[in-house]
Amino acid sequence: MQSLSLSSSSAQFTATVRSNSGPTNSTAVTPNQLRFCGLRREALFNGCKSSSSSSSSSRLLCFKTTRASKVIAGLSANGNGNGATTKGYDYDLVIIGAGVGGHGAALHAVEKGLKTAIIEGDVVGGTCVNRGCVPSKALLAVSGRMRELQNEHHMKSFGLQVAAAGYDRQGVADHAENLATKIRNNLTNSLKSLGVDILTGVGSVVGPQKVKFGKAGDSETVITAKDIIIATGSVPFVPKGVEVDGKTVITSDHALKLETVPEWIVIVGSGYIGLEFSDVYTALGSEVTFVEALDQLMPGFDPEIGKLAQRVLINPRKIDYHTGVFATKITPAKEGNPVRIELIDAKTKEPKDTLEVDAALIATGRAPFTQGLGLENVNVETQRGFIPVDERMRVIDSKGELVPHLYCIGDANGKMMLAHAASAQGISVVEQVSGKDHVLNHLSIPAACFTHPEISMVGLTEPQAREKAEKEGFEISIAKTSFKANTKALAENEGDGIAKMIYRPDNGEILGVHIFGMHAADLIHEASNAIALGTRIQDIKYAVHAHPTLSEVIDELFKSAKVRGETSLVPQLKFSLVLQWYYNKTTCSKQTIFSNTDLYQIAGFGDIIMGLQH
Repeated sequence: MQSLSLSSSSAQFTATVRSNSGPTNSTAVTPNQLRFCGLRREALFNGCKSSSSSSSSSRLLCFKTTRASKVIAGLSANGNGNGATTKGYDYDLVIIGAGVGGHGAALHAVEKGLKTAIIEGDVVGGTCVNRGCVPSKALLAVSGRMRELQNEHHMKSFGLQVAAAGYDRQGVADHAENLATKIRNNLTNSLKSLGVDILTGVGSVVGPQKVKFGKAGDSETVITAKDIIIATGSVPFVPKGVEVDGKTVITSDHALKLETVPEWIVIVGSGYIGLEFSDVYTALGSEVTFVEALDQLMPGFDPEIGKLAQRVLINPRKIDYHTGVFATKITPAKEGNPVRIELIDAKTKEPKDTLEVDAALIATGRAPFTQGLGLENVNVETQRGFIPVDERMRVIDSKGELVPHLYCIGDANGKMMLAHAASAQGISVVEQVSGKDHVLNHLSIPAACFTHPEISMVGLTEPQAREKAEKEGFEISIAKTSFKANTKALAENEGDGIAKMIYRPDNGEILGVHIFGMHAADLIHEASNAIALGTRIQDIKYAVHAHPTLSEVIDELFKSAKVRGETSLVPQLKFSLVLQWYYNKTTCSKQTIFSNTDLYQIAGFGDIIMGLQH
């Protein structure tokens, strides 16, 4: 049994943890170190629930001191923001893989004063920069402009007259390649300028805190590191029965080179990758057919958003689709014959149809790139190719035990296969190896599909939220706003779109936000930051937005929500206010910022205050 007590001196708090089964531990922490931004709320208040009522304050019913004391200890352990170089190792941190995740981790490690090396067997930037989100955005920028210029009605509504729009395929392809090259060079230069050692070759784990690297055919070098991060990313997943030739049957890696623009192309899979390429190909003149194994298109999106997106992104365009079918065999075009695709019913496995088209793009997701990493040397077995990790990205071995000083981030662990998620995970790991406990809240990480209009989301979909509510015994509400009511959207003649929020009406917690409309990918971050910081609707609804801007779509979304309790401060802020109150009370009572009554009313933390007073 543990308890937490706080005492103060003129310059710091002392957090004392008393245990019946062990020694007493005390940790000093100054007020300016109490920064909880980016920490998942459960890391501080795990197991605590607030009473649900319509009153202006809710009392904290429990407070798990073990996790809180760890966080306070971590915050105080590295107050100067710089770690000392660990002796006895070649590096403080070695990162295997220089994609967006590895790059983000390396930059943060340097900021923390860690001697860092990054191993890359290909080129800096990984999938995102070289074969993914960066070059695809270049192609989508072209498709967006082509789509606008080709829309005669849209242009006439502005009073503009535009001659027939055309494009140079090679010029479009060069734009994508040039962008990837520029970003890749920027990332490489940033690593070099900060003193990160870029080690060229294939890296693998030799044993605890040991890594080897080298090029094929050359001798390998073994180095040691206090901590190791695996950030090897992923590759396109190609189902059995699909023969990829890189010309007529292609993956996203090939499609980004835009070597051809086929008249008719089948896209297998209607997720993010498939939708974005359908936007590109149809804008450049191709006819597209989706082949989707599930019963509906865009299965990963909120169903309501998916239906609206289908009416705008698919139905009016040269796109048809087959749902509930598998492509069991795809044969490339040979000797004048077209690409042949055999379809079967996903449930009965009976033959359904055969398609003969000019090309096929396999957009069935991505598979982790985790072979040849020497995981057997530390007794780690992959699960469906993914490296198992806990919530802190620490690698778990075949016995279910943590492998000391070994972490895995990004696509290789399968938690969230997004470039920015990999970077966030890498930063979280660096915080931990620097002595600060940090748990990343993956529900606060946004995702976006860069079609025209765009789709973005963060948190739970409506079905996921309803399932969670039923399991945990609370109710949910839905708020919606339309782009048709937004001045800026109407000025751009881009009124198609909605924003949708799923939330708890009893306490104002935001469970999920989904946006379909102009610049949705940019608008989602106000919601994702609110979830990350634990901000409640009754707090954020008073934020001011410039007029006229698209951000007012989100402003109206928050304002339209109906929350029964109108007063709320996020748990992290409540806790820091209580500590600030106690600090002022015991050291400079005449300058106390908050009175007892203030804290009872606005923070709802009477239980903790009473504990501090006694």
